[in-house]
Formats: sequence, C-alpha cells, structure tokens
Amino acid sequence: MIKIFVTATNTDIGKTYVTKLLLKELSRRGFRIAAFKPIETGVTNAPLDGTELLTLSQSLNQELENLHVDDIVPIQFSLPAAPYIANDAKDIDLNTIDNAVKKFEKLCDILIIEGAGGLLVPIDSKLMMVDLIKHFNAKTLLVSHCNLGCINDTLLSLNLLQQYNIPHTFTLNCRENNDSFKTVSKPYFDTKFSDLFIFNTDIKDLVDKLLVI
Repeated sequence: MIKIFVTATNTDIGKTYVTKLLLKELSRRGFRIAAFKPIETGVTNAPLDGTELLTLSQSLNQELENLHVDDIVPIQFSLPAAPYIANDAKDIDLNTIDNAVKKFEKLCDILIIEGAGGLLVPIDSKLMMVDLIKHFNAKTLLVSHCNLGCINDTLLSLNLLQQYNIPHTFTLNCRENNDSFKTVSKPYFDTKFSDLFIFNTDIKDLVDKLLVI
C-alpha cells in the first residue's frame, strides 16, 4: 500500500480540498483509494474533514463500505488547536494510529493521509507532524498558498522535508483572490523549480510525479 501524506505550510491552505481531488484522480486511473486523517481537532459531534473524506472514499471504493468515520479519524479532540494543546500535553499513543492504518492494507492500493496544520505542529511533547510522516514512511505532498509570502513559507517547509530525507513534491493552491501571484511570486518559482505544479491546472502532472518520487 502506497502512502501519500498531504501536509501544508499552515492551516486553512486547502489540504482537504487537495486530498479529495487527488482521490478522484487516482481512482480515475484505476487505483483502489482511501483517505485517512490520523488526528482531527475542533470536533464537536463528528469530525468534519473526516466525514467528507469517508463519504468520498466510499463512493470511489466499495471495499470501504463497512468503515466508520472513527476508522478514518482514530484520534479526535474538541478544542480547535494543535493536538499537543487539545490533548493537555499528554502523549499520543501511535499504536492507535497504526492499528487504524492496518485496516486499510487489504482495502486500497493508495492511502492518502491528511495531516493537521503544518509540519511543525506539535502532536505531543515528543512528536511534531513531520515525525508522523517519517513514522508512516510516506511520500509527501506539500500544499502551499499563493498569497504574498508564499515563497518564504514554501521554502521553509521544503527545507524541513529535505532535512528529514522525506521524498516530496509541492503544489501551489491558488485561489480566486490571488491575482498578484503571477507577477510577485510565480517568477521566482519558475526560475528555481523545473517542476512547478499549480494545483487546479496541473493535477494530472502532479499525480504523475507523486507516483514516482
């Protein structure tokens, strides 16, 4: 089972949006897919992101029909904060996450794992989100934004992934109000990166890259 971890330069960058479109594209190519979100905070009645991911995954892969949202999101906290804070600084039991992942091994070819926040979001006193990626031995897709400051934010996260020797690529999730991106940020990316993926237009090429890194 191939594991692809979707992370971002910060919160509210579009991880769930990107994850859902990746699921659709990979399913279109004939892969049995599933989504997994190890930890979700800000949960009141049911995890919102996890519910969306479960609904879509089940519509694309009938082998997931017996799964519950708690299988998609095994660890849930009510406070909308970093897991370290939402869990009162208690340690997270990775066995809970590992046991949840095992349920997918015979049900899908590719598991898309959506992180919470960015790479240095504290999970507990010992682990950051980037450590969870290493734990999964997953290849990684970094989602960045197209606002002013995206160059700095993207490079910081890419440098961290390189330090951890994590196979990765990145995409820029541009939104309707990012009119200035083409003139104030894109020229730098065009110069420094041979593979530049703007998510809405380059998803097929992006998936090609994800499958081979």
